[in-house]
Amino acid sequence: MVESKKLSSRIVERLIYFTVAFFSLLCLLPLLNTLALSFSSSTMAASGTVSFWPKQFTLAAYKAIVDEGQFFRSFAISVERVILGGSINFVMMVLAAFPLSHTEKAFKGRNAYMYVLIFTMLFHGGLIPTYIVVNKVGLMNSIWALVLPGAVPVWNCILLMNFFRSLPDELEEAAYIDGAVPVQILIRIYLPVSLPSLATVILFSVVGHWNEFFSGLIYINYNKNYPLATYISTLVDSVKDLNMITDPEEIERIMKVSERNMSSAKIFVSLIPILCVYPFLQRYFVKGIVMGSVKG
Repeated sequence: MVESKKLSSRIVERLIYFTVAFFSLLCLLPLLNTLALSFSSSTMAASGTVSFWPKQFTLAAYKAIVDEGQFFRSFAISVERVILGGSINFVMMVLAAFPLSHTEKAFKGRNAYMYVLIFTMLFHGGLIPTYIVVNKVGLMNSIWALVLPGAVPVWNCILLMNFFRSLPDELEEAAYIDGAVPVQILIRIYLPVSLPSLATVILFSVVGHWNEFFSGLIYINYNKNYPLATYISTLVDSVKDLNMITDPEEIERIMKVSERNMSSAKIFVSLIPILCVYPFLQRYFVKGIVMGSVKG
């Protein structure tokens, strides 16, 4: 009986490992294909024969990126957006989650504020009203149009609020006895012990700002001010016609680098910052999600 249970548990464990490995492979294969295309020649990339290994290996696409100023300009705009937007999200999430983590008795009107937050998470004002507001307040074609409309991510606030609520009440009571005010309690007690949840919501904000492209299309009117995700999303519409180009050097460059492997190289380069951030925050991720969702 004991041996049969051990055997069945091993089978289940192997099935779980197989399932995780299978879905991990499904996520990894498109990335490998993109990387192979970026290192392949324009002929091989255009022929559709590149799978997961480069054909006619070349660095021409990456050399073209270095020579192209718009990519690095958009890259810098995205970095600015992540730093500015992530900082605003962090401050707003903490300032909203801390008071809402208290009871109605400790924070009068707490339930009313929660209803308002939940309502805004379920119902959106709409694209056109949001565009009108952004336009009327003079935020068009600026970095503020990309970060202020989403300054308060409600779902992240709820995760952080639930994490704060899971902390022992004795911590705050002891701080009050020692004469601490709410701001000191938040900075010196809540934030240091909330690193898993903070890392999780910060990761959500960073990835969201880095990958979001639609707001750049509707709020930015000049291509030179596009963030990186918006710039890459427009590449599919920028295929050049050789018959319309008269510059011999431009024709030679296009013949060496096709739009397909050029786009693949840009996509892969844009993934590098996120791939660098994930390993440092991964150990907090699961713990922050679980502990931030156990209370309502």
